[in-house]
Amino acid sequence: MGSVKTKRMPRAVREQQMLDAAVQIFGRRGYTAASMDEIAELAGVSKPLVYLYLNSKEDLFTACIRREAAALTAAVRSGVRPGLSADRQLWEGLCAFFTHTARNPEGWTVLHLQARTHGEPFAAEVDAMREGIVAFVTQLIDVAAREARPRVLGCARPGRHPQDPDLPERETAGLAEALVGAAESLAAWANATPGVPARQAAATLMNFAWAGLGNLMEGRPWSPPDHD
Repeated sequence: MGSVKTKRMPRAVREQQMLDAAVQIFGRRGYTAASMDEIAELAGVSKPLVYLYLNSKEDLFTACIRREAAALTAAVRSGVRPGLSADRQLWEGLCAFFTHTARNPEGWTVLHLQARTHGEPFAAEVDAMREGIVAFVTQLIDVAAREARPRVLGCARPGRHPQDPDLPERETAGLAEALVGAAESLAAWANATPGVPARQAAATLMNFAWAGLGNLMEGRPWSPPDHD
């Protein structure tokens, strides 16, 4: 009987296999302590093949960051269904975010911790991803404020003038930055704390954030006291 020939694995599939292994090793051991030998062994390939496909440890780490960033961004965007109320859109976006980070703890560690502590160009890759998510959240807040405007103004009592819920651009951007920053910190805490499911983390942030955002949508912002 002749020998059975094994089917050659396509390059793209093999490369993803290497990236899967690299994300696990980088996430668990950190960028500095991770070795290409460990990554190759976990991927089931030779170390020269890893170098052939991905050139260097730095290029491999950058490829991991880009892949994990794209996956997280896609998860958040696909989790928000158009046409829902503002609170439902925010809730679904947060659920998608925390579900993804919980299911991919090593990938989140690479993005949130490892990439940010090893300087350029790694930090720049994460910053680009974060800017995209902040822009998406800014858009959600802005649309919610515009949708609330006719409802708030139409429900005003005679003789009363509620504050117009249209938010200044700088305030909307600041709210988005604060919300994304809180989500990042909470995801790191949830992944490190046993027994915290994604929906609980999302509900925690929703309860913290929506009380304030909901009041803003209704034209009831908090104002600091006047100075004497």
